[in-house]
Amino acid sequence: MMKAPRILITNDDGIDAPGIRWLARATARQGFDVVVAAPLTEASGTSAAMTAVEKNGRIHVQPRELPGAKNLPAYAVAASPAFIVILALREAFGRTPTLVLSGINRGANAGAAVIHSGTVGATLTASHAGLHGMAVSLDVLSPANGTAGSGGQAIADLDKADDEQRHWTSAADLAVKLLPTLTHTPPGTVLNLNVPDMHVDGIRGLRRARLARFGQVQMSIAEAGEGFVRTAVQAADEPLEPGTDLAALAEGYASVTPIRAPGEATDVKINLENIVVQTPAI
Repeated sequence: MMKAPRILITNDDGIDAPGIRWLARATARQGFDVVVAAPLTEASGTSAAMTAVEKNGRIHVQPRELPGAKNLPAYAVAASPAFIVILALREAFGRTPTLVLSGINRGANAGAAVIHSGTVGATLTASHAGLHGMAVSLDVLSPANGTAGSGGQAIADLDKADDEQRHWTSAADLAVKLLPTLTHTPPGTVLNLNVPDMHVDGIRGLRRARLARFGQVQMSIAEAGEGFVRTAVQAADEPLEPGTDLAALAEGYASVTPIRAPGEATDVKINLENIVVQTPAI
């Protein structure tokens, strides 16, 4: 009997974040062989960083029991999401996964911001190894917590909300429905899925969208002085571009964008004929 495909589920919000539990349970219910390995603490914004906390040359790995998913193997790892993917590919958590799911992230990973996302960075690391991946994110900034027009207040309001009450099941169920589509794409393909934080009945549909030229939030310099700077984060105020992931989310749609790990830009021509490389005489 053939074994079910093994799926690694990770995130950048940490092993205790609610989104990863919903994603793991929904995936396991479909009969996949699921293993969960996620950062011991939050690792947001780490992109594809290869970082870990070592003691005596060892990376700390702590077995965990996920609420509502006691039968699933789960590990808290003192490492970044991308590093966890590398460890999984080296069979640190059992047999090698054939697919990597990352999320469900608390907050959209849309537009140019995907280059900074640890959620997306984990899947791009899998993509580089030829695996399929899916980054799954829940758009908690809108509509429940305001739009770009509400600026910094929209960001501040997020910490007042009960994350356990968010619509994780909407994102988890849609991610599972996309798995057959994902596995029929070329090896190394990643789907970046963003889902509105609302009941599935309220979501208008699923759209393929291109990445917006900007992210959902932006950083500004709040204060600068001798030897220091202080930053602030607020919702971006750039106009929405039709056909982009951010525009789809603003209209109540879930969005999906196929992406891949960085590679050579074969369409770029560069002239090297006039550049002379000489070895200094000894």
